[in-house]
Amino acid sequence: MKKIIVLSALALTAATMSAQSIIYPKAPKDGTVDTYFGVEVSDPYRPLEADRSQETTAWVEAENKVTNAYLAKIPFRAKLLKRLKEVADFEKVGTPFKKNGKWYVYKNNGLQNQSVLYQMDDLNGTLHEFLDPNKLSDDGTVALQNTSFSKDGKYMAYVISRSGSDWQEIYVMDVATGELLTDHIEWAKFGGPQWCGNGFYYSAYDAPEKGKEFSSKNEVHKVYYHKIGTKQSDDVLFYQNPVHPLRFYSVSVNKDETIMFLYESGAGSGMNLYVRDLRVPNSQFIQMTSNMDLQYSPIETIGDNIYLLTNDGAPRGRVMVADIHKPGFNDWKELIAENKSVLEDVQFADDKLVLTYNQDAATHLYIYSTDGKQLNEIKLPTVGRAYFSSKRGQKECFYGFSSFTVPNSIYQYDIAENKSTLYAAPKVKFDLDKYITQQVFFISKDGTKIPMFLTHKKNLKLNGKNPVLIYGYGGFNVSLPPNFSSMRIPFLENGGIYAQVNLRGGSEYGEEWHTAGTKMQKQNVFDDFISSAEWLITNNFTSKDHIAIMGGSNGGLLIGACMTQRPDLFKVCIPQVGVMDMLRYHKFTIGWNWAPDYGTSEDSKEMFEYLYAYSPLHNLKKGVNYPATLVTTADHDDRVVPAHSFKFAATLQDCQGGTAPVLIRIDSKAGHGSGKPLAKQLEEQADIYGFIMKHLGMKFK
Repeated sequence: MKKIIVLSALALTAATMSAQSIIYPKAPKDGTVDTYFGVEVSDPYRPLEADRSQETTAWVEAENKVTNAYLAKIPFRAKLLKRLKEVADFEKVGTPFKKNGKWYVYKNNGLQNQSVLYQMDDLNGTLHEFLDPNKLSDDGTVALQNTSFSKDGKYMAYVISRSGSDWQEIYVMDVATGELLTDHIEWAKFGGPQWCGNGFYYSAYDAPEKGKEFSSKNEVHKVYYHKIGTKQSDDVLFYQNPVHPLRFYSVSVNKDETIMFLYESGAGSGMNLYVRDLRVPNSQFIQMTSNMDLQYSPIETIGDNIYLLTNDGAPRGRVMVADIHKPGFNDWKELIAENKSVLEDVQFADDKLVLTYNQDAATHLYIYSTDGKQLNEIKLPTVGRAYFSSKRGQKECFYGFSSFTVPNSIYQYDIAENKSTLYAAPKVKFDLDKYITQQVFFISKDGTKIPMFLTHKKNLKLNGKNPVLIYGYGGFNVSLPPNFSSMRIPFLENGGIYAQVNLRGGSEYGEEWHTAGTKMQKQNVFDDFISSAEWLITNNFTSKDHIAIMGGSNGGLLIGACMTQRPDLFKVCIPQVGVMDMLRYHKFTIGWNWAPDYGTSEDSKEMFEYLYAYSPLHNLKKGVNYPATLVTTADHDDRVVPAHSFKFAATLQDCQGGTAPVLIRIDSKAGHGSGKPLAKQLEEQADIYGFIMKHLGMKFK
């Protein structure tokens, strides 16, 4: 395909560029029509599902030319990228952790694509580079996903992903020398490595068909055992369950290598848990639980006792203890009961327990004794998000803390003194004291109270004209706590308000809150998000002409659904790597795993009709004035395959009845988002925020 963009004489400047001045590429069509329960549904852009075909490749190249030409003409785009690099250029430090007498910490000097793993002889010792993922590729697209040390400390297995794919590879290095062994595992996914004896367990799928590595349906998850020094072809198949090909299976082994757990998930919102006593020769797995809609997470094993976090019988979570000799759920004993806040995490720290609670979407940390008594609360700097890092029998423990106006800082915590000491704090080139975060509550369509965080300059004027960016997710039991992102800084500096909404479907108020945003209650999520925009308008923060909305993955579905239901309410829409085809999502890679939240078009006539009624792809209408839209996806996204965004963008371009542009940004050598190198993140955010700020009428100072 040749030229794709045609500009009139008046459209040579970014200020006057519009949909009327853009000729969109012609997408491949085949006139496909599917029938669901007697209802015919057109899917004309079905050829775009073949994301490696010649036709699709040509269309992708043509769309990127249109998008790049448009974004390049935003007059402040270069200045915006420069500022994004400036505010991202600060040292980032993770929580230190101890393995076999050595300390390790992840650190990024500022603009490194990937953080480097360093080793120290003691906690405050000299940093020695241990593993630098930046040296694994020239462009930073190989990301370090996980590390796992053998019990004797001789080896470390590390997991990488390439170009953002969910497919993983496992390598093994000698800890003492840093030398790489010949061991190499491919096509691993969602589980491992878990050391036991002279090797490790990992989960994988059979190698996919060539050319369909990032789109074909993943079936029959398998657990293998790899012995150090052998080839992958010699690995022992440890567990599989072909009767249930659409389930995940993985194992974990406690640090003493005395107890093994088998996890089964994918058929509900939770999992089944099985246990095996490795101290008993030829022992078999014993089933502990039997409700795959509930969560069961082992915390620690001490002798015959298994400490677990579960929401079974407690929608907001509780701590229980099981006996390895009577591991069935009915024999578990409650240690710490459910309370009004949501229990998100439990860890041992020396001889105590650290409980992480979510209260109104913010973190609270408490210290408990092993007999279930609350001892202390860890006072956090302000309302924000914290994550704890500790081990049983180790006095040194740490937590990371961040909020919308506080970059992630690391604190060392003294359990005996109940005292926190700052270990590492970043220095951002930005005056954070000029900004404030407030939490508000608004009423959704059905009367439910919904929380929302607003971050903006302290001297904000309620004039009904402030530019606002609303972000949400609303699904899969995922909460959105306060968090810091340097990428938002230029938007805030230039008068923007960042709004983050805690929608139903998340975990902010427990399992009931999650369930209220699933299947035939999914519309609640969209209503919550729409109500947030209406509240901001009613309370004079902004107006319809100054609202941008953004979300990724399930949040991309959120944006797609809201912009098709209320195109009049928003000025700019950024659906990122979104689930846009609700009738076919379960037919690709691991899409079937989302059925507990969404339901599928094959479940029943009623479920099909419900999905069809809000599916973003199927609710675009010819001639409607849609907001300025920038769809984003990537060529290696094998979580939410790019066909979702391809078909949505092609349809939206065809339907657009107004003058606002409809663009799609398709990243190369990138996936769903995890492990994306910083350089790519900065370029992407410059495009996204440049598009948002231009169409909200903002000036870049």
